[in-house]
Amino acid sequence: MFDRDRWIEILEALTANTFRTVLTAFGVFWGIFILVILLAAGKGLENGVKKGFDGIATNTMFMWSQTTSKPYKGLPKTRQYNFKNNDVIALKENFPDLLYVSPRNQLGGHNGASNAIRGTKTGSYTIFGDYPELVKQEQMEIVNGRFVNQQDILLKRKVAIIGRGVISELYDRTEDVIGTYIKVNGVNFMVVGVYNSKSRNNGDAESAQKNIFIPFSTFQQAFNYGDTVGWMALTANDNASITELKPQILEFIKSRHSIHPEDDRAIGNFDLYQEFSKVQGLFMILKFIAYFVGTLVLLSGVIGISNIMLIVVKERTKEIGIRRALGATPAAIRSQILLEAIFLTIIAGMFGIAMATGVVAVINMVLDSMPSEGMMFADPSVDLTVVFIALFILVGSGLLAGYIPAQTAINIKPVDALRTE
Repeated sequence: MFDRDRWIEILEALTANTFRTVLTAFGVFWGIFILVILLAAGKGLENGVKKGFDGIATNTMFMWSQTTSKPYKGLPKTRQYNFKNNDVIALKENFPDLLYVSPRNQLGGHNGASNAIRGTKTGSYTIFGDYPELVKQEQMEIVNGRFVNQQDILLKRKVAIIGRGVISELYDRTEDVIGTYIKVNGVNFMVVGVYNSKSRNNGDAESAQKNIFIPFSTFQQAFNYGDTVGWMALTANDNASITELKPQILEFIKSRHSIHPEDDRAIGNFDLYQEFSKVQGLFMILKFIAYFVGTLVLLSGVIGISNIMLIVVKERTKEIGIRRALGATPAAIRSQILLEAIFLTIIAGMFGIAMATGVVAVINMVLDSMPSEGMMFADPSVDLTVVFIALFILVGSGLLAGYIPAQTAINIKPVDALRTE
């Protein structure tokens, strides 16, 4: 392995026909290049999609009341019902694996009638009644002031947290909004915070900045909702799965509202964790496809090297015969051929990795110069694990490419080899 003369001989053998060597090595170069590019592209797509989940507690489900579809306990089907405050308390008490149980209510919308006034300016916004933990479940960050706190809930304070879209329509550019008042559906609220939505979806990003958040208890009192809960956001602890808890939660709510146990339409739900898991599974499949396709392309290059090495062995039959006659062992002949194949494979493969890494770097530079909002492709990269896997594949490929020619070489009888012209 560390014999200087042997390496000089390997280089002489490979450079004897440079053009043939380069063409042969190109197959391995192209295979490993494609493999790395495919893996980087898959990672870029994965990063882009996962950025869409930034700021969201993915181990979350949303639940809302719908119309019953089956009669039960003397109650008719198509019955309307609502969640109540007691449902929230009961869920917290009976499901210790739930980290957050956030009741929510909602009014209006940015496409509806004007429902917020400040001075002479008006606007249409979505009004949410929420609990403090919502900020840990939604794609938002507080950029000025604060969010709803527990004292706001207990004291039913008339405070509001508004988005940048609300500020741009109701305030002058230089105004400080904290401490000012806005009128929502005829009720005055003091602005105590400003949020910024982290949503990357172009369709939702603009509307997500045009929301007004107020304490849940204040919402119920100010807008005559009584103890009605519009819907809930439920987040499980890290050591629990909301998907596994969901059947028990739905069964529990059905029993509290006299809903038929088999009525699957009475409670609407959206399991974010289940959808996120599907996305994770998709990227695992994409990674497998990348390895599969890249390995097949690489294998074609390896077959090319193996064929060329067979030709080289045939061309060097007399040389091999002389070596055997001078006392070279079959192991020495085999190692010589294997080293030539591995050396050519690794050199071509490493050049392919270097080129692919350069292409990925250029793509990253281009992406950095583009706006990231709505981009479903971000930070394509290849980690060290992929590089080590590629090196392992290269070494294995070199051994595979050299094995048959090496076996052919040692099977040549010295007498026959010396007779070859």
